[in-house]
Amino acid sequence: MNAEQHLAVTAPDLYDRSGKRYPLDECRWRGEDCGPLAVSALPGLRPEQIDTAERSLWRYRAVLPVEAARRVSLGEGCTPMVPVEWAGQRVHFKLEWFNPTSSFKDRGVSVMMSHLVAHGAERVLEDSSGNGGSSVAAYAAAAGVRAKIIVPAATSEAKILQARAYGAEVELVGGTRDEVSDEAIRQSERIPYASHNWHPMFLQGTKTIAYEMWESLGFTAPDNVVLVAGAGSTVIGCDLAFGELLGAGQIDRRPRLFVGQPEHWATIADTFNGIDPAGRGERVPTIAEGASIARPVRLPEAVEAIRRSDGAAYAVPEAEIYAAVRALGARGLYAEPTSSVAAATLDHFLMTGDIAPGETTVVVLTGAGLKSAEKMASVFAGPSN
Repeated sequence: MNAEQHLAVTAPDLYDRSGKRYPLDECRWRGEDCGPLAVSALPGLRPEQIDTAERSLWRYRAVLPVEAARRVSLGEGCTPMVPVEWAGQRVHFKLEWFNPTSSFKDRGVSVMMSHLVAHGAERVLEDSSGNGGSSVAAYAAAAGVRAKIIVPAATSEAKILQARAYGAEVELVGGTRDEVSDEAIRQSERIPYASHNWHPMFLQGTKTIAYEMWESLGFTAPDNVVLVAGAGSTVIGCDLAFGELLGAGQIDRRPRLFVGQPEHWATIADTFNGIDPAGRGERVPTIAEGASIARPVRLPEAVEAIRRSDGAAYAVPEAEIYAAVRALGARGLYAEPTSSVAAATLDHFLMTGDIAPGETTVVVLTGAGLKSAEKMASVFAGPSN
């Protein structure tokens, strides 16, 4: 069965939190209830459905609700999963900076942009703290589509430069990451919104990271997956994929999802742990800029994904993020501070015993340190390194 036949059988559609359904080919980014949309359940992948001749995430096209023949691809996916000795244990680090724009965002953007272009988009709008904007700019350029990227004024210059290099129009907006999102929503009345936080097709691309773990581990699930969360797309993507695989009988349990967020931007972690995020007071800027999202669009879905996996969440103090950047660098892994939150989360749950010796653990490093030159310089400045 090819991908197109597979989709014809499953006939996916979109739905919002109220339960209202929408056709898959309807170009909307949120429901009539003003909430986010999701793609209806798809059957999980079987090993024989993987197109092993394809060296990109499109090898899993049988579980992607997009016509693969019209894909917008730069070779994203198939990133290495490197075993590393960490705190006396063998841990696998999934190096997402091997994607074309050096970030995991390329997975979701490839599928999202493929969907938008297939439905006639000639211009797109994105808001981002950096990596998402760079990715949308790159894939828009690959598709011959104009892109406007709205970013926080404090965004890393390297990330802004990257988006501009792809030919995107970049608008800097003062204020928080959430205020930037509000401005993008206002402008979406004029420009098609290709938001990696809102668009349901982004999650469909993001879920391929879990399919790669499954394939790399000999078609078994790891015991634990450790993730950093801003909006929570990798958390929800892993939940989607492992749920599909469980439903298809390809795995016998979900991996536990261990999720970390910067302490003053830990809305998902705090909600999971029964803490009022407002109780932390004024939000303090974090070196992990990519995870500084106060109001995640899919907060209930991210929290439920952690619960469904019997996982846990941790609000990571800033000092532990700095230490994690250094610890990764000492092992040859030059990860940006945002993705280093995952390593700090690993340390925490190893210390508590929630991640036990002998278990198979995968830590996702979402982006490269080269994209956050100023932040990396602040980590390694002075005698503390």
